[in-house]
Amino acid sequence: MVYDDQYQPKNTDQRKQKRKSWVMPSLLGALIGVVLFVAFLPSLIRHDILPYQIILPEPTYQREHTTNTDDTISSIVKPMSVDISTQITEIVEKVAPTVVGIENIQSASIFSEGAGREAGTGSGVIYKIQDDKVFVVTNYHVVDGADQIEVILSDDSRLPAKLRGSDLFMDLAVLEMDRGSIEHVATLGDSDHVKVGEPAIAIGNPLGLDLSGSVTQGIISGKRRAIPQDFNGDGRADWQAEVIQTDAAINPGNSGGALINMDGQLIGINSMKIAQSSVEGIGFSIPINDAIPVIKELEKNGRMSRAFLGVEAYSLEDIAQVEWSRSLKLPSDVTSGIYLQSIEARSPASEAGLTTYDVITALDGEPIRNIIDLRKHLYQKKEPGDNMVVTFYRNGNKQEVTVKLAAQKQ
Repeated sequence: MVYDDQYQPKNTDQRKQKRKSWVMPSLLGALIGVVLFVAFLPSLIRHDILPYQIILPEPTYQREHTTNTDDTISSIVKPMSVDISTQITEIVEKVAPTVVGIENIQSASIFSEGAGREAGTGSGVIYKIQDDKVFVVTNYHVVDGADQIEVILSDDSRLPAKLRGSDLFMDLAVLEMDRGSIEHVATLGDSDHVKVGEPAIAIGNPLGLDLSGSVTQGIISGKRRAIPQDFNGDGRADWQAEVIQTDAAINPGNSGGALINMDGQLIGINSMKIAQSSVEGIGFSIPINDAIPVIKELEKNGRMSRAFLGVEAYSLEDIAQVEWSRSLKLPSDVTSGIYLQSIEARSPASEAGLTTYDVITALDGEPIRNIIDLRKHLYQKKEPGDNMVVTFYRNGNKQEVTVKLAAQKQ
């Protein structure tokens, strides 16, 4: 079949005209549909006709154009219920009544200016109720020098207390008072099994009784930290306290308060005195396992019964090493020990024949490096009346002697 070339353009023009004839109505129809959909969309949403859910944002300026009635307020303000009961709050509710405030009242003389005034405040923990008596443990330095002691309970009531006993070296003291309506006693934990990194809670009265019952949380930062203590201010360490380190905030007034584990058990007695310097994130607590024997002794006898040697001694490290060989005539293999500055008359050391400038290097076969080692061996491993083997050097000669220990004078 043969097509006429002049007829082809005519067919093309017709197709173009037909395409234009349906495109414009389609666009117009779609536009009208969109307008109608938008116009009727609120009604469709309100009557839940749509097969899906559309969440529209609330108008931000609605309050400017409407008057708040009870209905409009109720649609804007939505009640919220929050459960704040956590393990920590439950522990605090349980333990807080056992943590008390301690007020140290000193009255040197009725004629003295400021007599009968408060000399300091601290914290304490109720650890025992026996019959009609209550026993509280606190720090030695909290009640040191007190003529009167008052205990402030968690309900702000005050009770007079008497000092049952105290111990400088462990920085512990035991108070006794009438029971009254007291019912809560701290549950003692096991400080030997605390783990570094586990949570801990400190409860006490930082900066005074105005902040009583303050709670801080942290972790156990270290166990068995050895912290030197200088009791007489001569710049030499007199004792070495083994403590729990925590980053829970412990401030002045927290002394004597409780360090609690996540079972609500007492694992330590906080002591600000041990820190000696104000640093951030480091607090110390006396392990409860170390405190219990001292507490029992103070409760029973009012003081610690410790072995007594009867010497004034200093660590070799306190003098120049040139004097080790020149004055003390020590052999070169002796690198640590203590030298005796003086011997108390009729003391166990004097009776055993020890003299000034003897250098003790071992007790009962255990090396003694410094004065702290001497005190720890005497106070923690020996009792009055025990025998103790002393290894020492005199004029360069190594010797041994057995000493029968006496009771330390108070």
